[in-house]
Amino acid sequence: MHPMLTIAIRAARQAGNFIAKSYEKPDSIEIMAKGQNDFVTNIDKKAEQIIIEIIQKSYPTHTIITEESGQIVGEKDDIQWVIDPLDGTTNFTKRLPHFSVSIAVRINGRTEVAAIYNPMLNELFTAVRGQGAQLNSRRIRVNNTKELEGAIIATGFPFKAQQHSTTYINIITKLFKKSADFRQTGSAALNLAYVAAGRIDTSFGIGLKPWNFMAGELLVREAGGLVTDFVGGLNYITSGNLLVGNPHIVKKMLQKILRELSDPLKS
Repeated sequence: MHPMLTIAIRAARQAGNFIAKSYEKPDSIEIMAKGQNDFVTNIDKKAEQIIIEIIQKSYPTHTIITEESGQIVGEKDDIQWVIDPLDGTTNFTKRLPHFSVSIAVRINGRTEVAAIYNPMLNELFTAVRGQGAQLNSRRIRVNNTKELEGAIIATGFPFKAQQHSTTYINIITKLFKKSADFRQTGSAALNLAYVAAGRIDTSFGIGLKPWNFMAGELLVREAGGLVTDFVGGLNYITSGNLLVGNPHIVKKMLQKILRELSDPLKS
């Protein structure tokens, strides 16, 4: 096993176990607003600290980029750990048991290691570049759905980028006429993991942050899928506008999405 994956798994499991125990003690959860429709809890912050301490114990010179603490610059800025300690905070605060810990390791600008852990189901999704993707140590692959008819599409409402709401609804309306159903799960990281595992056919999101999708991006690629922006390019790392699935379904999705895009979403 890749040594950094070993540490990522240890950190994800320990943070996830802490989150799961905290879920059973709702009175201990303190909710704070970071902005409009954007919340954080004391549990997010503690889980993040657990992850940071485990990483720094083994790799004290590496840079760490986190949702809550920002960037902790190390001597080796070419190696970056990108962390979302609790992807699905709103679900967590509302007692919906669907959230995850997401950890990615990027080396020289490429994601090399990924771990996404769902503590409520004890499901660990992992990937190492060039070595495939796994769920609890079993190989996973994207499914081979070739048409939108019958496809399950996962997405998330752009509540942090409401300037795109009209375009988003237009896209949903266009896709609704073709697909079988939608899933709005509340965890972008798990959406990508589920595409990699073949549970969901395709997923797209607007304005996602790197910690939301870095680990899931590698999972999808290593499971045989494609990751693009809304015009079929690779600008999603900057824009956060992300589309994933097998090559056939991504092509079909792009054909529908492109016609509805506003100019800001084409870049």
